Amino acid sequence: MYSLRMAESATEGHPDKVADQIADALLDEFLKKDPYSRVSLEIMVTTGLVIVGGELSTEGYVDIPKVVRGVVKDIGYTKPELGFDADTCAVITSLDEQSPEIALGVSGEGAGDTAIVVGYAVREAPNLMPWAITIAHRISKRISDLRKEGRFPFLRPDGKVLVSMIYEDGKPKFVKDVICYVHHDPDIALNNLREMIAEEVIKKEIPEELMGPQTDIKVNPTGRFVIGGPVADTGLTGRKIVSDAYGDIGFSGGSAFSGKDPTKTDRSGSYMARMIAKHVVAAGLAEKCVVQIGYAFGLTEPVAFDIETFGTEKVPKEKIEEAVTKVFPLRPADIIEFLDLRRPIYRETACYGHFGREGFPWEELKYLDKLMDLV
Repeated sequence: MYSLRMAESATEGHPDKVADQIADALLDEFLKKDPYSRVSLEIMVTTGLVIVGGELSTEGYVDIPKVVRGVVKDIGYTKPELGFDADTCAVITSLDEQSPEIALGVSGEGAGDTAIVVGYAVREAPNLMPWAITIAHRISKRISDLRKEGRFPFLRPDGKVLVSMIYEDGKPKFVKDVICYVHHDPDIALNNLREMIAEEVIKKEIPEELMGPQTDIKVNPTGRFVIGGPVADTGLTGRKIVSDAYGDIGFSGGSAFSGKDPTKTDRSGSYMARMIAKHVVAAGLAEKCVVQIGYAFGLTEPVAFDIETFGTEKVPKEKIEEAVTKVFPLRPADIIEFLDLRRPIYRETACYGHFGREGFPWEELKYLDKLMDLV
């Protein structure tokens, strides 16, 4: 039986990703000054303008416009002709203190929000992620890297990648489609651009065994893409939650991550759920695993916890759940300590996915022996 799976990834110059990166860069700066900062930020970017809104309680001072401009410059919006420029864009802030009622609930080590969180792992790509989202992120990151390294100087920051894959009996068979929209200077010939992106980016990021004669590669299928970034499309935080997670596998609690400090369980809980699912699969206890946890604002214990292994488990699910709860904490305050989340690690999460990448504590497989000893 054949099925289709899809995933998308945006480059760091995509307006929504610009917003996410600004939000998490600001979060990092506040955590540097005060690890117990309570931060909940929403960012909007549009032509010549960045708006920073939200709630903030901190003992530290951060020069918000300076951080914003630094992020915009790092991404590559440094020319007025792009319609969005680090040196000239306006930065408007509208921040209030965290509600005292919310602060009281969190101070009691309760969940900082009501949330359903989901973690997923599958024995497909080496990072135990679905291949479609892994390939999409690889391609979009390579596009940005070639631009920033100066190897493809005709590229501009915006862009998006869509990957679709054919599965047979639940196993990845081949990449069906790769569609790239690449932001570029006006003087590059479209045919040259298409060939360079196809040969030097896309084909180098798809494993050979997943390429087939049916694989269809399209670059800028609608034509030129000279006008891009916030001047072409307003960007907001939290509008890429499926791309941030696992692709169209669809396992998402529905909440965004960027701009939220770790007391927000929709962020920290999602990281713990991924860590648990990854350990279950890496330990050989199942080929596929979804972890779901429910949190209610102010409560110190999760209200629901479930593991689904889709019939791929090697030992009874009850034993897996029992072992997991002995190894991994589920209480919000304990998760923060376990993963050491009160430190500035968040800007790196804001583009190319929160999962399946090295360097994040929730991706480390440090407890495999302990877990396997209990099942």
